[in-house]
Amino acid sequence: MRRRGGGFTLVELVIVIVLLAIVATISVRFVTLSTGGAIDTGARQQRALATVVISEQVSRALREALPTSVRTNGACIEWMPTIAGSNYLNLPRGANPDSFEAVSLADGQAAGGRIVVYGYGGNLYNPGSPGPISPPATVPAGNGPVTVTFDGGASHRFNTNSPQRRFFVVASPVTFCQDGGFLYRYRNYGIQPGIASSLPGSLPNREVLAANLVPGSVQFQVTPPTLLRGAVVTFAFALQDADSGEVTQVSQEVQIRNVP
Repeated sequence: MRRRGGGFTLVELVIVIVLLAIVATISVRFVTLSTGGAIDTGARQQRALATVVISEQVSRALREALPTSVRTNGACIEWMPTIAGSNYLNLPRGANPDSFEAVSLADGQAAGGRIVVYGYGGNLYNPGSPGPISPPATVPAGNGPVTVTFDGGASHRFNTNSPQRRFFVVASPVTFCQDGGFLYRYRNYGIQPGIASSLPGSLPNREVLAANLVPGSVQFQVTPPTLLRGAVVTFAFALQDADSGEVTQVSQEVQIRNVP
């Protein structure tokens, strides 16, 4: 029996609607998956870039450390940054020595900080005389021999010599420490006998170095220096995406090449 006219029957119309619905559902699902994949890829790339930035910041800071000053308790690491270094001509002598003669710093520059000689003969975080670390001192500008003077008329004796007659000028200690999901940088808190004790609680002496860390994921390990090589610091951390919960883990080694 032939159908009159050029219209559609109700059955045909329903079939068309169902087919269009199936196509639309597949298209929406495809677009959703594609968009989700692009968002996830972008989030992974941002997280990977963040890990590179964090690793580079930690590595650059640790490369400036005096090897014998690096110490850790696992979640925190502390060290004394090296400002400058040169050779001494003689070490402080006499009843109350307050200065010594040394070769001028590179380019004849001046520097201020504590003086460390050798650093293997005692605890740098328990300063005393005799000992490897001095009170605050000043290395004056100049070319040729200069007189390094301990500030405020303080006196100090070093308890050992350097095989290469080297001395370093170091700044106040710096600590990297995880607290919850953040990695903080602490400074200007002085020399403390224990690591991660009496640290500043706010800016400008406590700065956020990294965020979105997995709590408890930051781990530091120090291989002490020897007479043949510098110290090696291994550190690991994990970043977590705040939306997806996906985690990116990082582990890296840093060799500290400053030598006595």
